[in-house]
Amino acid sequence: MSTPIHRTSTRQSAAVLASARHREGGSRTGSTSARPPERALLEMQSRAGNRATTAMVQRVRDTERGNAAANSDASPKAKKNYRDRIAALLDRFKKNLEPIDTFIKGFQTPTNAGFTQQAAVAANEGLKHSAAASGASAASGNLLTEAAGTVVNGMDAYKNMKDAKKHETGADHHKAKKKAKTKGVDTVVGAAGSGSYSAAIAKEVTKIQKAADAAVSSEASGIASASVGAIKGMRAAFRIGGAASKYKQIKKLGDPHLVQAGALARLNESREQANWAAAEAYVALDSYWKHEGPERLELVSEAIDAAWEAMSEARDAGETLQHAENDVEKLSTVQQYARKKQLTKIGKEAAGGGGESVKAAAGVVTAVAAGTVGLASNPVGWGLAGAGAGLVLGVTMYKALRAATKRYEEVHHPERWAPQGGTPAEAASRTESLKHALKFWKKVSKGERQAMAREIYALAAGSDISGNTTAEMRESARSLLIALKSGPAKHKLEPDAWAETLNDPAKTSGWIAEIAEQLASG
Repeated sequence: MSTPIHRTSTRQSAAVLASARHREGGSRTGSTSARPPERALLEMQSRAGNRATTAMVQRVRDTERGNAAANSDASPKAKKNYRDRIAALLDRFKKNLEPIDTFIKGFQTPTNAGFTQQAAVAANEGLKHSAAASGASAASGNLLTEAAGTVVNGMDAYKNMKDAKKHETGADHHKAKKKAKTKGVDTVVGAAGSGSYSAAIAKEVTKIQKAADAAVSSEASGIASASVGAIKGMRAAFRIGGAASKYKQIKKLGDPHLVQAGALARLNESREQANWAAAEAYVALDSYWKHEGPERLELVSEAIDAAWEAMSEARDAGETLQHAENDVEKLSTVQQYARKKQLTKIGKEAAGGGGESVKAAAGVVTAVAAGTVGLASNPVGWGLAGAGAGLVLGVTMYKALRAATKRYEEVHHPERWAPQGGTPAEAASRTESLKHALKFWKKVSKGERQAMAREIYALAAGSDISGNTTAEMRESARSLLIALKSGPAKHKLEPDAWAETLNDPAKTSGWIAEIAEQLASG
């Protein structure tokens, strides 16, 4: 479905630019009110957007041809993964478009709004047409990114629905089911967004062509923009609610230092008793060495065995206490991290959702203005649109910077979040790390979140995997899993069966992936 949309938007953008250049040429000789520098900036924006998009499309096509040539002799089994390869290619295509999309939303669109407002106030037809041309180009770029994302999300939702049916219970089932639901919602929102951008293109084209129904087109575009903004704002509100609920559940668990204080006190008491028993055994051994009689050697031998056993028990009691204290520190760290992740998510969703809500208000104002006073100046609508774009751009830039920092760290400091007891990969140079950080299409796979997920699983796993963990500590860690929405009910399992999956080494990787996913989601 994305191909027809892409071709239509490209032809419309080309037609818009041609029309704008033709009209601009006439205005240079027939009008002195036009401002060539402003129109030149708008044309430069349009050309930059079109050239970048065209280059991106060509790059993806070349990649697709290369993959097709390399896989021409693939086996029938490999061809079954053709859908996955298409989804991966489209996902890469979308991520390559996202920097352009961010530039359009954060710079080109607000700039166009300002020029459009200025043209309306000054009745400058040449500037109005140039702004409309640049606006159509911007909407075309937005449409291409949104359409590609919609297709990717739809395919991802379908794949996860199949995975959820394949894994009827357990962590893999819950992870797939939740992702299918999330991607399904994203598909619907993306489809609505694509329709909104299509309406925006039509609005700009009617302005350029001086169509009689330009006001009607502007009104329809404003309504569509307001509807999509409201939908995205509602989605952000639901996500904030989910993150807030998870935060409250984690906070209810309490400080592990206080929760485990009684268990640590009992372990310390056992250690002290074991030390006293060892001391008494050595006193007895010393007395038997001084004993005179034929049974002396036998008594000394028994005393040595008793002292050795008492020392072993004292050493084990000390190690158990130390391990429990370390586990308390680990549990405290992961709980703090989990709370921080939820607060961060609330902040990002509030900023992004607020931006979408402001854009929705701008769409309402635009629609009302178009329906009442035609295409007259509308500073309130454009001001709201700029504010909303600024909020959305800020969240996008924050996410991009954070992701780049994490990609840099995972290759430049691989030892920082390496699995305990494992051999970390060789650290990359600063230059190579910077190159890896700029690969915005790659996800972080060896970062802090994955390390925290491993820690939580190690604390919650069964005795076959983490035998040194106390029963009280294991219970607290499993309570954290339930607070993270990874409990038995979410996995469609009885508590005993759920506990068995935690004690199954074959399910370790699935559990770690599930925990990492739940740490990031609301």
